[in-house]
Amino acid sequence: MYTYALLEPGCYYLVQEKEDSAVITLKVAVESDHCLYVTFYSDAAESVWKRKTDTLFDIIECLTDQKVKEWETVFNEGLDAYQEEEDDD
Repeated sequence: MYTYALLEPGCYYLVQEKEDSAVITLKVAVESDHCLYVTFYSDAAESVWKRKTDTLFDIIECLTDQKVKEWETVFNEGLDAYQEEEDDD
């Protein structure tokens, strides 16, 4: 088990919160003395505060800048497609 305290602000990570959960992308935006403000990316971005002592099942990897750019391109294309579908109504 890992904790959020191991994550660094400004970095994107691939993590699993629980053993049987999906792999998710997250970015640490802000660090306080006891918490981290983290953005989770799935269908849309969701930002929440997490205690540094909160556990993570696995920190799979910290994404390189190049991988973040590649991922952002794909993620944003997915958002654009979703928004276009909503506009069709």
